[in-house]
Amino acid sequence: MASLIPASANGRRAATARLRGAAAAAAIALALGVAASRPARADDLDSQKATLDQQAQQVQSSLEFLDGHIAQTAADLANYRAQLPGAQQALLEAQGRVAAATKESDALAVRVDAAQQDKAEITRQLNEDRGKAEETKKLIGQIATQAYKSGGVPSDLSLLFGSSGGGSLTGGVDLADQAIRSQNAELSSLNQQTAANVNLEARLGAVEEQIRDLKAQADAALAREQAARDDAAAKKSAIDTLVADADRLNQELEAQRPAIQKQIADVKAQQDGVAAQIADRDRRLLEQWLAEQAARNQSTAVGSPSAFGLRHPFAYDIPITSGFGWRATPPGTIDFFGTGGYMHTGVDFGAPCGTPVYAAAAGTVTVGGWTTGGGGWTVMIAHGVVQGNALTTVYYHNSSVVVSPGQSVTQGQLIAYSGSTGNSTGCHAHFETWLNGTPVDPMTLL
Repeated sequence: MASLIPASANGRRAATARLRGAAAAAAIALALGVAASRPARADDLDSQKATLDQQAQQVQSSLEFLDGHIAQTAADLANYRAQLPGAQQALLEAQGRVAAATKESDALAVRVDAAQQDKAEITRQLNEDRGKAEETKKLIGQIATQAYKSGGVPSDLSLLFGSSGGGSLTGGVDLADQAIRSQNAELSSLNQQTAANVNLEARLGAVEEQIRDLKAQADAALAREQAARDDAAAKKSAIDTLVADADRLNQELEAQRPAIQKQIADVKAQQDGVAAQIADRDRRLLEQWLAEQAARNQSTAVGSPSAFGLRHPFAYDIPITSGFGWRATPPGTIDFFGTGGYMHTGVDFGAPCGTPVYAAAAGTVTVGGWTTGGGGWTVMIAHGVVQGNALTTVYYHNSSVVVSPGQSVTQGQLIAYSGSTGNSTGCHAHFETWLNGTPVDPMTLL
């Protein structure tokens, strides 16, 4: 009879017991790792929050049969360490922005200083030229006034042109001509000086406008620099907090190492017991099925597990928060038993507390009530053997159950309400499918 059971069944049962026993220990090792599987980069840290939360929840879910506080601590530690590389990169980028803003601000300050010096030189030149213009105007005014008063060339022009006086009329006329030429020359010089001053004043206005613009740019650059410094300081503070929290949680877990090891040993024994019970029941069911098939002269060929026609345990679509399968422990971690990873033998659904849970298929309730081992209010249903496959489904962490051991249930019958009992950190539903004594991914059967 036993030879007709699928050849790898016994080996799978032994491996399953080992995997389930090692699951919690290796999950703690995962939490103590340097980072989660994909650390967030600085440029998409916000968009990675959901991924980080999921990674932390996977750690938490893998420890759901241990103490809830330990599970939450390990999940938080994994989350903090996963965030750290992205936060450090964000700080480097913020510091780069500070350097760039500082460089820009310094360069603008140099330009403002150069423009101020240019303004001072133009102002000095204008003041000097205006003084010369005033002197020229004064001289022209003196010549014109004296000429007007004397009705001709003033008597003191000789003083202006260096003549000793007492000359002839011709000399006086020449002196008058010279005075007129001198006055015209001074007028021409004054006009040129005035034009030059107009240009200087226009240039001064342009420089003053440049200074105002540069100062506005410098103020904006200083504001950007301060904002960059504030941002860098905030990111540095965030890193310090992450490091401090991670160190605190790591020390907390290390301090609890003996207690954790004892809990792991207890959970391992309990889970091995559950696995053995399922394997033994499935073995007996398969033997009975084989005997019945032989008595009827019917085929004992093993068919597809899809023949059970499993339905989803909920009335509506509920997201998966932690899937089924092996998860490797990252390098450099503290591994309590040296397993190098853990096996999550079920699927966690993010069902709110109080969500109705329905039987995935018809069968007999083998467990319907409170269980030790961290599962809380539990329902386990044996679905018998279909086409040479024995199936058991398990529903953990319910807030309450509405079926009892030995009760027959139909597919889709209400069996429990989801919750957070046992060693659970939040409302969810843990669902397992065991095929021929070995846990398989429920999503391949639903």
